Amino acid sequence: MSKRLFAVLSLLVIASVLAACGGGGATEAPATEAPATEAPMTEAPATEAGPVGTLKIVSSLPMTGSSLTQTQTIVNAMQLRLEQANYSACGGKYTLEYEAWDDASAALGKWDPAVETENANKAAADPAIVAYLGTFNSGAAKLSIPILNAAGPLVMISPANTNPGLTKADKDLPGVTDSYYPTGTRSYARVVAADDIQGKVAANFVKSLGATTVYILDDQELYGKGVADVFEATAKEIGLTVVGHEGIDPKAADYKALMTKISTSNAGGPPDAIYVGMVVDNNASQLLKDKVAIMGDNETVKFVGPDGIQTQAFIDGAGADVAEGVYASVAGVPLSELPDSGKQFVKDYEAKFGPLTEPYAVYGYEAMNVALRAIEDVCAAGGDPTDRAAINAAVFAIKDFAGALGTWSFDANGDTSLTDMTFYQVKGGKYESVGTFK
Repeated sequence: MSKRLFAVLSLLVIASVLAACGGGGATEAPATEAPATEAPMTEAPATEAGPVGTLKIVSSLPMTGSSLTQTQTIVNAMQLRLEQANYSACGGKYTLEYEAWDDASAALGKWDPAVETENANKAAADPAIVAYLGTFNSGAAKLSIPILNAAGPLVMISPANTNPGLTKADKDLPGVTDSYYPTGTRSYARVVAADDIQGKVAANFVKSLGATTVYILDDQELYGKGVADVFEATAKEIGLTVVGHEGIDPKAADYKALMTKISTSNAGGPPDAIYVGMVVDNNASQLLKDKVAIMGDNETVKFVGPDGIQTQAFIDGAGADVAEGVYASVAGVPLSELPDSGKQFVKDYEAKFGPLTEPYAVYGYEAMNVALRAIEDVCAAGGDPTDRAAINAAVFAIKDFAGALGTWSFDANGDTSLTDMTFYQVKGGKYESVGTFK
């Protein structure tokens, strides 16, 4: 994509990276005017001379497949934040452009390693791009981080990745290491809490439901297996008996044989609960349907999962009656309990795009918020906002940031200081919050 020096203020929402990628499309929302809102950072007035350059921000998220119900709201929220900034930065000296790239393919129906790698390489090669917002899936981030790190580094800010190993070099956590950062400088940050927190909270939550035995399943991906492994380790620490743990085939036609095996795995009977580490794209709805068909409703044998299944697409895929009673966790507090700045975001979002039910939209807004804050901070310090290394350093310098999620900071690894986790339960065909935990 060519770089335009003097661009008309615009927002490009791209439904797929290239036609050859086979990605499906997300539709750009109507260009209605968003109501005024108090942004977490002050925008400087435009200069009379007009912009002198263009700063491009891209996102890389699965816009094809079941995750679209979540990722479209993330893209909408990023678009909203840019509109609030009038698509300009640094006192009007720079025009801001945004492109939403699809890292999924129609062939896989979910994020595609080849497409995500192509996106990262394309971003690395375009000097106009100063921030890469993504990814949604931790396995995708594992591929992109080294490519972007070697390109400036080009900062990567995720609204959704939760695998601990992307940031924390710990021998006891899966997937981790500093080898993701070939320059030796950290260049990946996330505004959502990691699975070392989510898995621990989930195990304690399952025990609080009265369960004493649990069977663990995962989709064998970096995210799913990672959160399942943390859940298992914590379960053993707190006296919750793990009857079994195995990976599933996400492409299986059905899981009736697996569920039949699990139904007799606990001394001839079923376990009290099943914990699944997976994303909705990996046949999660079919897994639940077969679980209910073999073992009954989700009160008899509880079905619990992480944020990868906390989406309306999971409920719709299984059917409201089948999904009734399922529990799923998401980082942060419910939308209704966000601070005033977060509630203002919800109000502005719904005025433009309609009712908001997906929890990750606010994280998309905050990821864009961080990118814009870094650009403004570089300019305020007399720096060059086209310098990727300067933008990256500004992101990692963010402390006590008053954003839509509250007041928070990044640590040296790029992790957020916010660690609250909320559990939701399916009631009447929708997820409703049942409690927030540390």
